[in-house]
Amino acid sequence: MSTAVILAAGHGTRMRSRLPKAAHPIAFEPMLRRLIRACEAVFPRIVVVIGPDMPMLAAMAAPHAVVVQSERLGTAHAALAAAEHFGDGDVAILYADNPLIRPQTLARLRAARETAGLAMLAMRPPEPGRYGRVVLGAEGTVSRIVEYADATDAERAIPLCNAGVFCAAGPALRGWLGAVPRAPSGEFYLTDIVPLAGRAVAIEAPWQELRGINTRGELAEAEAEVQAGLREAAMAAGVTLIGPETVFLAADTRFGTDVTIGPHVVVGPGVTIGDGVTIRAFSHLEACAIGPDAIIGPFARLRPGTRVGTGAHVGNFVELKATSLGPGAKANHLAYLGDAEIGAGANIGAGTITCNYDGITKHRTVVGADAFIGSNATLVAPVSIGHGAFVAAGSTITDDAPEQSLVFGRARQVTKTGVAAKLRQFLAERARGRDDR
Repeated sequence: MSTAVILAAGHGTRMRSRLPKAAHPIAFEPMLRRLIRACEAVFPRIVVVIGPDMPMLAAMAAPHAVVVQSERLGTAHAALAAAEHFGDGDVAILYADNPLIRPQTLARLRAARETAGLAMLAMRPPEPGRYGRVVLGAEGTVSRIVEYADATDAERAIPLCNAGVFCAAGPALRGWLGAVPRAPSGEFYLTDIVPLAGRAVAIEAPWQELRGINTRGELAEAEAEVQAGLREAAMAAGVTLIGPETVFLAADTRFGTDVTIGPHVVVGPGVTIGDGVTIRAFSHLEACAIGPDAIIGPFARLRPGTRVGTGAHVGNFVELKATSLGPGAKANHLAYLGDAEIGAGANIGAGTITCNYDGITKHRTVVGADAFIGSNATLVAPVSIGHGAFVAAGSTITDDAPEQSLVFGRARQVTKTGVAAKLRQFLAERARGRDDR
């Protein structure tokens, strides 16, 4: 059985963050999870090496095996910490801060390993900078990897750079890692297995795919690149993006056909969008499902657990949380619906809110099909509004409303004729008295 070992023990000091580097997200997905997803398509077994103080990464790695590197003594030392999981098949060593590697590239790496003791990934970045250089020998095989600090001017001029990913047979790799000499820094470096391997080959892939992410700036560059790919894939699948560069998608966003998305829309993780849906500008969606031909926004927010039915409308400044909006239902402006079930064809008036939280527990509101909720209604959960019921504007509803009922829950209006002028005079005199003080 082949194995992928992902090294994720680095703190990521240059990120200036309390989060482990591998936990920083790209397209709303932590770098570690993104790389695991690529490895799952090629390697039956995955092992993640983390530091002793990284429970967050251990949770992200689940259900895969996790090994703790108790001392940070270099990359070879980290890989050796997972040696008990190598088995007899091929083993690939990867870094969690190289999260853009595609499954196709990993498959090429495994295939190349069949013709050599060691296969590695290499790239030609436009600015090689301080990457280690790959020195090729006879027949294009890898002679050695020279670190930038140790390279001559001629070696620094080599455009082929080490991406840090290696693949070898498990038993051989275990032996090489145990034989890596300790560097003057006191650490053991993975690149030192190359001279021990005999025949090594380099597989080239685009530098954008193999780039490492060590700073917030590099993270932003990777985000821009991934977003560009997600937008292109969405448009190729039949989605219209009116302002593509302003739309942000998640890695797991699922679209139907003939979807239209306006500018400045953010689609977070766990979102499914059905055929013919229109999402208007400045809307924010996460962990929700939108049925066919629904209209969302502008300026709408759909939070986790929300389901919008076929042809339903969610208008401007409407927020839905853990709410089911039935087919054809409408909440067109200025409403909050939380922990609610809204029936088919129901109308939610402007300013309506569900009071779903009593300070301790969340409660549900049920609005029946074809019910009409007037503007500025307050529905105090738990409460149920029956099929076809009519709730008068400005009502506070605390008791269930039967089907087809008309419900008022507001104070009685009091009108005093001719008093307005006297009231204004009184207020003006009181204001002058304050000014005289």
